[in-house]
Amino acid sequence: MDAQVAQFTAVTGASAKDARKYLTKYKRLDLAVDAYYNNPPTPAPQASTSKLNALFDKYKDGDDITIDGTIKLCEDLDVNPEDVVLLAVAYELKSPSMGQWSRKGWVDGWKALGVDTIDGMKTTLQKLREQLATDTDYFRHVYNYTFEFSRPPGQRSLGLDMAQGFWQILIPHGLQGGALAHVPSAAQDEDGDDSMDGSGGPEEGWKDDYTQWWSEFLEKNGTKGVSKDVWQMFFEFVRTIDSKFEKYDVEAAWPSTIDDFVEYAKNRVAGNA
Repeated sequence: MDAQVAQFTAVTGASAKDARKYLTKYKRLDLAVDAYYNNPPTPAPQASTSKLNALFDKYKDGDDITIDGTIKLCEDLDVNPEDVVLLAVAYELKSPSMGQWSRKGWVDGWKALGVDTIDGMKTTLQKLREQLATDTDYFRHVYNYTFEFSRPPGQRSLGLDMAQGFWQILIPHGLQGGALAHVPSAAQDEDGDDSMDGSGGPEEGWKDDYTQWWSEFLEKNGTKGVSKDVWQMFFEFVRTIDSKFEKYDVEAAWPSTIDDFVEYAKNRVAGNA
């Protein structure tokens, strides 16, 4: 996707954000470029810097918006502070840490999104929620940023409780919307069709229950923190593993934690068969 985005922007002069939108919808570079020229994106409305600064001042505590201001903002936006869409907002506004927003990130982020009012932000949150659910590339960016902005200063890992909390809201959202749609691990057959799992249908992938299995495994394993490597590779694992954990490549460069989880999951699948 990144290579195609670069080609798309070089040809059209479009933004990377627009490039991803067209490529996600049309799948092929040539079709996406044609669609861009035939149906160019509507320019985003210009947001007012002064209005955004005024809103920032309403919620700030000192130099930044902090926890109390974030709670008030969520009330005004009619959104639960634990709603998954706020992770997308954190990514867009480059939140430095959980519940914290800098003035620059706030102004630059909302201006890029083209909104400067609470009502406009409410509408934008709905769009971001849908994009997070359906766009794999966007989901990946938000997912990876979540680790960075929520990791305690000076720490290389994320506490298990916090990681579990994020997985519990991110993974179901991506599964339901298709951002985490299964990528078959086996090659396509000679006719070019998706490989089958023996049940007469397309290969099944990650199931909702498996997210809870993963959390239970980490707890039983005595895991205290989740490294960046495990966090990022788990995203790829969820997208590619088959539902019976039979096609896992032990020779691939997966973290040992995931290696061990596969054995744990295989036992649970066998026990529930």
